[in-house]
Amino acid sequence: MSKKQHIQQYVQAIQNKKARFEFEILDTLVAGIQLFGSEVKSVRLGHASLGDSFAIIHHNEVWLENMQITPYELNRMEIIEAKRSRKLLLHKKEIQKIQTKINEKGLTLVPLKAFFNSKGLLKIELAIAKGKKLYDKRETIRKRDNQRQMEQIKKQY
Repeated sequence: MSKKQHIQQYVQAIQNKKARFEFEILDTLVAGIQLFGSEVKSVRLGHASLGDSFAIIHHNEVWLENMQITPYELNRMEIIEAKRSRKLLLHKKEIQKIQTKINEKGLTLVPLKAFFNSKGLLKIELAIAKGKKLYDKRETIRKRDNQRQMEQIKKQY
């Protein structure tokens, strides 16, 4: 079995569905993530969640907070916390550009999805986003419901 076939057996991407509902996404970028070997195995098996995670900039480094990676079952050597801070790998210019956008407009960094690229490396898609108000969320729900109704009407005809 080739490496590509072996990788395709596992989870393709882990989505943060809550982020698209609670935030208005202005810009996206892709960053690498620094993990231990057992964490990568666990993510490949789909034992990870981006549900309540967010990214912060601390001392010119980007850190991903609250990403849940369940410890790999067969790992007996090291004990790793499931929700530890994980360093995101970006160039200095990218970090400075993000920091200026966040500081000026009161925006935040939110992870949208985690995926493996063609080389088999884990990447995180980050979004520079603005939090939605309650009425914006209701409007999103209304649009989604209207779209579903239109789809159902189209299927009938």
